[in-house]
Amino acid sequence: MFRRIGTAGLLTVSLAACGFAADGAPAARPPASQASPTAEPVPSGTPATGGVSTTAPAGDPVRRTLARMSVREKVGQLFMPVVHGTAADTVSGENQARYGAQTPAKVVAKYHLGGVILFPGNVKSVGQVVGLTNGLQKSSDVPLLIGTDQENGLVSRMSAVMTRFPGAAEIGATGRPTLARDVARATGAELRAMGVNLDFAPVADVNVDPRNPVIGKRAYGNKPDQVAKMVGAAVKGFDAAGVAASAKHFPGHGDTRVDSHTGLPVVKHTRAEWERLDAPPFRAAIDAGVDAIMTAHIVYPKLDPSGDPATLSKPILTGLLRKELGFKGVISTDALNMAGARVKYDDGEVAVRAVLAGADLLLMPNDLPKQYQAVLKAVESGRVSEARLDQSVTRLLTLKKNRGLLGKAPVVSAAKAAEVVRSAEHRRLAARVR
Repeated sequence: MFRRIGTAGLLTVSLAACGFAADGAPAARPPASQASPTAEPVPSGTPATGGVSTTAPAGDPVRRTLARMSVREKVGQLFMPVVHGTAADTVSGENQARYGAQTPAKVVAKYHLGGVILFPGNVKSVGQVVGLTNGLQKSSDVPLLIGTDQENGLVSRMSAVMTRFPGAAEIGATGRPTLARDVARATGAELRAMGVNLDFAPVADVNVDPRNPVIGKRAYGNKPDQVAKMVGAAVKGFDAAGVAASAKHFPGHGDTRVDSHTGLPVVKHTRAEWERLDAPPFRAAIDAGVDAIMTAHIVYPKLDPSGDPATLSKPILTGLLRKELGFKGVISTDALNMAGARVKYDDGEVAVRAVLAGADLLLMPNDLPKQYQAVLKAVESGRVSEARLDQSVTRLLTLKKNRGLLGKAPVVSAAKAAEVVRSAEHRRLAARVR
């Protein structure tokens, strides 16, 4: 993605959560797609907007946490921006210019953030990343989702410190889903050891068009059934490692020659073509219990004739993904600083429309202060009901609970991380795939 930095308008190139390459054993849990976040209840909602139940046990940590949160704190839970610096207390002009707070810790506290996403600029060494994630968790009243894009291969945000596993295309070419599972499990183990609890992977797109400028080798292949098997296996691998996975980019980014970082693609698949070409990997991810699904900034006229990208489409997110496919986990937007999300509406309206469409996590806002205030104003005015807000916050808190993050702030050990990251076992696995 291309992103304006700071108030001085310095232009830099960064890469969105779905984007291009950058210089970069838990307790059992119910699968996110099968156990509704609301099986442990919360404020009211309706099946049409997520199926939130109202009958959770009084002692449930999700309900307890939600009950003590103000509206401002709930709105903050929806956002996951980039923060700048290699430690929670790093003073950065970039943070000050973009967020009005000097350090990552102060940004988290100011906006009551639900999470942050790490990029190569946050990553120098294993011990440093451990210090950063521990410091960020300490700065937040509610434990954070700390995410990254570690797809392996082309998009590997933390490759400076992690085992370099082959990418999806190489794994897919082996025809062995067990390798997809094992690599995801090893990747997840390294991330979790450093305090990263959410990976925006696996890519569930089917690379239908070989001239696709944004997916290509990031996909497991060009055959829907093959990709579906690999995606389902990878989701299970991340789950075994105790890290949340996010399949992307729904409803499918594999048949386009326009890059949604720089434009707004249109995919003209009929509903029948979508079912045959795009849907199988997402169905497999849901069946495997994927925690989250990321949206695509792509127009699908046959799925929604409005001309809005899927990220802002209620028929696609709430209608197709929630109601028809039965997904009950977290819906994450792709990065909201990408051009595909911003063609039709200003930044504040983009954030509000994403929530109204059914998104729960607003990733990489282009203008966090503006977008936070826009969502807050929409809730206060009733345009976004507080019940709708509670549904998203409940799903986010439920994901955190399922991954062992609620209750006590997670702390990871630098010594343990040093044993796990780039272990001999993981290096042997990487060599096996090649």
